[in-house]
Amino acid sequence: MNARRPTVVALALLLALVAPRAARAQDTPADTAAVVFVDGLEALVPRAAREPFGLEEGVRPFRERLVVSPAYGVLGSEKLFVMRAAYYPAEWLGYEAALAHNPGQSVHAVLHTFGLLLRWPRAGRLQPYATAGYGMVMVQPGPSLNAKPVTRNALSGGAGLEMFIRDDLALRGEWRHAAVFGEQRGQEGVVVYDYLQATIGLAFYRSIRP
Repeated sequence: MNARRPTVVALALLLALVAPRAARAQDTPADTAAVVFVDGLEALVPRAAREPFGLEEGVRPFRERLVVSPAYGVLGSEKLFVMRAAYYPAEWLGYEAALAHNPGQSVHAVLHTFGLLLRWPRAGRLQPYATAGYGMVMVQPGPSLNAKPVTRNALSGGAGLEMFIRDDLALRGEWRHAAVFGEQRGQEGVVVYDYLQATIGLAFYRSIRP
């Protein structure tokens, strides 16, 4: 009995080592298909590594996604730099906050806006949308002007188009009409100043679904 005991223990240990390996070997094809290595590093998004410019089939999903969108364009005849961030609680609706800087020569303005993005999701790379928002425009005179900074209300509305390069990245172009409520010297009441805002930039999407 004592002579057999080491043999039995050795066989038990061998079976314990072999069984998990056999189980892992059966799972290897599926696991290998799900993992992609690029330059020796495991890709965080395997599908994007296999198809860098591929899109998932079907209608483009927007619900429970976050998007950050830097852009460059014009406000009237002056340059405009914009940073936007949005969240989509529904496929057709998004809430967006934006901060923009308009560096003029005699004055420069800072615009902050909160608005809505209205969509009709569809399949394919091109995704149109409409936008409307309310915000404030803070105008800061330059050193050459003897004037105080002013803050004015502004309403804006327009439309845009995104062209998805891949599932999490799109090229975004947008046109807006901005109405700034101000005043004019020698004239009573509120004066509305109209500005055209046109921008082009990128949109980086991330899903927050578990």
